[in-house]
Amino acid sequence: MTYFLGMEVNQSEHGIFISQHAFALKILDKFCITNCKTVSTPLAQGEKLTSFGSQERVDEKEYRSLVGCLLYLIATRPDLMHAASLLSRFIHCCDTTHFKAAKRILKYVKRTLKLEVMFKKENKLRLIGYSASDWAGSLDDIKSTFGYFFTLGSGVFYRSSKKQQTVAQSTVKQSTLQLQQQ
Repeated sequence: MTYFLGMEVNQSEHGIFISQHAFALKILDKFCITNCKTVSTPLAQGEKLTSFGSQERVDEKEYRSLVGCLLYLIATRPDLMHAASLLSRFIHCCDTTHFKAAKRILKYVKRTLKLEVMFKKENKLRLIGYSASDWAGSLDDIKSTFGYFFTLGSGVFYRSSKKQQTVAQSTVKQSTLQLQQQ
């Protein structure tokens, strides 16, 4: 197998490499990002997006198309998951700030076109989990976004990122609240 559902698959003695290089190039061309300056991160540091902005509205169809492309791209680019998921929250109220943030992700994609997901044979399988949370990252409702993923050997087998349902006053209170609900 060398190509499946828009993903390029390269098998070698070093492992299996999966990417969406051709799809990423199509996205860059579609949204006119082929001849632009690149950036080193998908989101600007400290950038907070809101649905209550006073910026000029943009074409929702084009914004939805761009966010949809980014969401499909995260199949082989987990580094884009948080940024693409964040932008998807504003599909119903997109403005120039959201579109600018989406184009920034494309500039990052251009810089990192060669990134691939690698699966290699491991002699010893270890289960490892990672998690992170922002603190009141949403300006709209002051809720935090929590994400995590698990690896087994060299591959990620489960990942999730979602906005928490309640407003946490502290990390200890949030943990206590979750335990009481169970």
